[in-house]
Amino acid sequence: MTSAPVTTVDRGTGRPGRRDAATRPAVLRPGVILPVLVLLVALAWALLPGVFAPGSPTASVGPALQPPGLEHLFGTDATGRDLFTRVVHGASASIVGAVVAVLVGLVAGTAIGVAAGAVGGALEDVLMRFVDVLLAIPGLLLSLSVVILLGFGTTNAAIAVGVTSIAVFARLARSQVVSVRGAEFVEAAYGSGGSFGSVLVRHILPNSLTPVIALAALQLGSAILQISTLGFLGYGAPPPTPEWGLLIAEGRDYVATAWWLTVLPGAVVALVVLATNRLSAVIRGGREA
Repeated sequence: MTSAPVTTVDRGTGRPGRRDAATRPAVLRPGVILPVLVLLVALAWALLPGVFAPGSPTASVGPALQPPGLEHLFGTDATGRDLFTRVVHGASASIVGAVVAVLVGLVAGTAIGVAAGAVGGALEDVLMRFVDVLLAIPGLLLSLSVVILLGFGTTNAAIAVGVTSIAVFARLARSQVVSVRGAEFVEAAYGSGGSFGSVLVRHILPNSLTPVIALAALQLGSAILQISTLGFLGYGAPPPTPEWGLLIAEGRDYVATAWWLTVLPGAVVALVVLATNRLSAVIRGGREA
């Protein structure tokens, strides 16, 4: 027998009330709407910067070090360039670079983890020892080493950041595949004549990759931070190209007299990172805010 649907009743009126918050789609929950809006705005900046800031990000448009106001929302920098325009145009380098970094780590790390978990044996030992070596190297040191080998620039910085996340994706993918590989439905699939490849694609991977996708969302925020760090240190986009880390670095000499040069780009980075972390928690089944 099937149970009847449960309805809620308003205690004051006795009428059926709204559905419980847990039954709402995740994107409609109060704690998710704001992060989604933040990420949509950041993505729109990255894809269509000219729509939100039609001016040139490298041209002087007013007096130097003018504070935020109606004419210049984020004020101007030391050469009279509009800071809001530079932040909007800088989203392309920072966010696109972070997406490239996550894709590098996701594809390479998942391939290593799935191969190790599905095949096992000597291959697993070799691959996981390689992963252990990557984990033993501090992330910033590894990314600096890679970007020095590849050369400076946003693309190379993105690849360097992606290399640092390979080990994390590999360990998670392997653990998920190993746990699913011994499930009863997988053994039943083998017993019914399924080949290794078909069982892997049809049963093991679909039931293993949800945590990996959640990790990709979390790593997006981490990648933005790491790319901004490399840009702050001078290993990202060269000046005068706008990039969030570089914008913060350019304003560090004016913290006492022009706080907005570092605070406002830093606040944008913080909001985007917090939004990606919140969405990652939702994907992983985190509780509603």
